[in-house]
Amino acid sequence: MSWSFASKIKLNDGHLMPVFGLGLYQAASTLKTTEIVVDAIRLGYPLIDTAEIYGNEAQVGEAVKNNIERGKIFISTKLFRTNDGYEGLHKSFNRSLQKLDTNYIDLYLMHAPQGGHVLEVYREILQLQREGKIRSVGVSNFGVQHLKWLKQAGFVPAVNQIELHPWWPNEDIVEYCRENNIAIMGYSPLGKARFLDDPYLQKIAAQYGKTPAQILIRWSLQNGFITIPKTSSSTERLKENMAVFDFTISDDDMKNIARYGKKNPQNTGWNPTLNTKEDFGPL
Repeated sequence: MSWSFASKIKLNDGHLMPVFGLGLYQAASTLKTTEIVVDAIRLGYPLIDTAEIYGNEAQVGEAVKNNIERGKIFISTKLFRTNDGYEGLHKSFNRSLQKLDTNYIDLYLMHAPQGGHVLEVYREILQLQREGKIRSVGVSNFGVQHLKWLKQAGFVPAVNQIELHPWWPNEDIVEYCRENNIAIMGYSPLGKARFLDDPYLQKIAAQYGKTPAQILIRWSLQNGFITIPKTSSSTERLKENMAVFDFTISDDDMKNIARYGKKNPQNTGWNPTLNTKEDFGPL
């Protein structure tokens, strides 16, 4: 895909979402994180992805409040627990609004298909959307079976956020999402930096005059994934991660990178896509 830095995609609910942004997984709840988000905003990052469990929503709120008009930045956050059903959702959602210092969230995701009460909570998230407190509703770490259970109940999320890189391509989930018009948001596009020293990846990077990180981010974008490389404490690294819209990986190299990664599949993080219907809760 020939997306530019400012490109957006149209979600199945009609709202537009940037294709590139900053992920805040493992960013501390400190002033340094606020400064990182401020740097990203000043560089033009259009999307900031946080979560209740990350503990840094307040830092996002502070950075946005003082540096950009709310309507010019896309914020996604996630509900971690469904264990407490309706009441737990409202407590968590209101805390997120307060910490983010906003009266609406652009994309609100259910963090994983676990904890029970999933459908009860999803229905109530949709009610918050109808009230204008959420623009788009999505899920994260949902496998094909979980998406099918949601669809069986009449729900098709706008977005599914999953780990995506050549070593963990989640092809079955990607295929299902595309068949059902669910936008695919890829986290850990660099595989938590595990593969940056790989000789093959370094060879491809040298061929294009780019860094291994830039090759992986570009690979994700060309596959049509909304891509959120994780935050860095370095402004230069933020600049490096966004400098991926001035080149194109050839079709052959895209296929070769995918084939190479699949030879040694590695999930670098959490994988709740294996959770059972018992984890998901009753339909």
